[in-house]
Amino acid sequence: MTQIKSPSSSFFEGQFIHLACLLVMLLLLYLVSSMQQFGYGEFLGVPTNIWVISAVLNAVIHQVYVMLCWRMELDGKKLTRVLGSQTFQIYQVGFAIFIIMRPILAFSLGWSNRGTLNIEPWFGYLIALILFIPSVYLVYCIRRYFGFDRAFGIDHFDVSYRAMPLVRQGIFNWTPNAMYVFGFLMLWVPAFLFQSIAALCVAAFSHAYIWVHYYCTEQPDMRRIYG
Repeated sequence: MTQIKSPSSSFFEGQFIHLACLLVMLLLLYLVSSMQQFGYGEFLGVPTNIWVISAVLNAVIHQVYVMLCWRMELDGKKLTRVLGSQTFQIYQVGFAIFIIMRPILAFSLGWSNRGTLNIEPWFGYLIALILFIPSVYLVYCIRRYFGFDRAFGIDHFDVSYRAMPLVRQGIFNWTPNAMYVFGFLMLWVPAFLFQSIAALCVAAFSHAYIWVHYYCTEQPDMRRIYG
């Protein structure tokens, strides 16, 4: 006999692993923060450590926000019951604010902590350019082939999107997880552009943490939505 999950168990599916992974990564980030020059510098009068905390908090709040909104919609459209027909648009505004703040905070951190990564500047510029190209191409492919609504997770809100075929064009022909593989390369750019050890560590945290979101939130949701 197939066991039917209660709404509460489905709502929190994967989230205990999410929390455990987050705590481990925060601990690792705390340990590497003791490295020499990790907290060196400031930007706009704000010290590097505050930029680090801001970037990490933005990433965590962003992914928890998305998880809560997605699961509330899957669990009986609880957001739509409160917010009505504009639910996705309201959610989309919050999502856009968080996602736009990610590169802004990454570049601010990189500039604040500039010159602390022990590499040749020309090598850092080269790596930054290599990482920048596929991340920009991804944005182009999302706009042309995928659509920003789908990238924001509209299939959690609008059932009509669930019948749309998988996209296998442009960068999505390379990997179905192009947004996670290539999109977050942008966060590594300031680390190499400004040769910043703090920006490098935070980029590693952010890129690893988005995969926690994928395995603990998005993948279980896809099983519920698409079977």
